[in-house]
Amino acid sequence: MGILWTLIIGAIAGWLGAQIFKGGSLGLIGNIIVGIVGGAIGYWLLGGRLGDGVVGEILTGTLGAIVLLAVVNLFTRGKV
Repeated sequence: MGILWTLIIGAIAGWLGAQIFKGGSLGLIGNIIVGIVGGAIGYWLLGGRLGDGVVGEILTGTLGAIVLLAVVNLFTRGKV
């Protein structure tokens, strides 16, 4: 159940990050990847999660996804 839960949280966080940052979706696989990597980035930046439980995991992943998308956008000059 742990891997499935990670994929679901990653997909939600990646989708939210894409909606907030750019206004579009990256597709299911793209959202999962951005959400999972974003979760690690958000956890590292904050030194923990933004809250307890599922909501905290989603918020932390979303924040990290926004940071990740901003950095990628800097290097690709808006092509992503």
